[in-house]
Amino acid sequence: MSPDSPLAAEFHASPNHGERRGGPADAIVLHYTGMPTGDAALALLCASDSGVSCHYLVWEDGRIWQLAPESRRAWHAGKSFWAGETDINSRSIGIEIVNAGHDGGAPPYPDAQVEAVIALVRDIAQRLGIRPERILGHSDIAPARKSDPGEYFPWRRLHEAGLGHWMAPAPIRPGPSYAQGAMGPPVAAIQHMLAAYGYDVVPTGLFDERTRDAVAAFQRHFRPERIDGVADASTLETLRALLAALPAR
Repeated sequence: MSPDSPLAAEFHASPNHGERRGGPADAIVLHYTGMPTGDAALALLCASDSGVSCHYLVWEDGRIWQLAPESRRAWHAGKSFWAGETDINSRSIGIEIVNAGHDGGAPPYPDAQVEAVIALVRDIAQRLGIRPERILGHSDIAPARKSDPGEYFPWRRLHEAGLGHWMAPAPIRPGPSYAQGAMGPPVAAIQHMLAAYGYDVVPTGLFDERTRDAVAAFQRHFRPERIDGVADASTLETLRALLAALPAR
């Protein structure tokens, strides 16, 4: 098979994909492989009994391999949610970035790899018409389960390259903050904002575990200086600014 992206050096086919359900892909989800080596990750992504795959794998040296056709539903997102959608696999292109992840010491992403990810995301987004705010991390769509591609992933560099929805986070400063167990209208307002951005949060007015996980995922992507699941002044200011900057949907 021929790669869909001209940037892919090889099509290394995985058997793990199926028919897309619903509309075409309108999101990109970035992951880290979270395994000791890229070869180990590739073996898992291509094993017929693993139940996982992705569309693209980006190696540390910047090589890009395609594993599943973009027209097909790869199995990278798992149980997930974004902006009312629950079958994210059917609506997304999954990119796995070779990186050992948090359990492997959170190694930095090499420059060549980051530049390859930027080029690939740009190519896919332009060809498929994917909006900036739908370039997401796995932790955004599955906050309770996943933390990849991690707070050390350079979202700012993607934004500086014209990709993704991002802005400089508000500085951490004293101010009102809300943590798990808090209750009341301010908590409901925070939950409404998180849900409006796309996170899987129900505005109950109780700062529950689900809300804490969503706040931590938001911080991991947009305010990585401190990831504690507490909706502090910096987190809320950054969230409000990002909501105000969203294009009309």
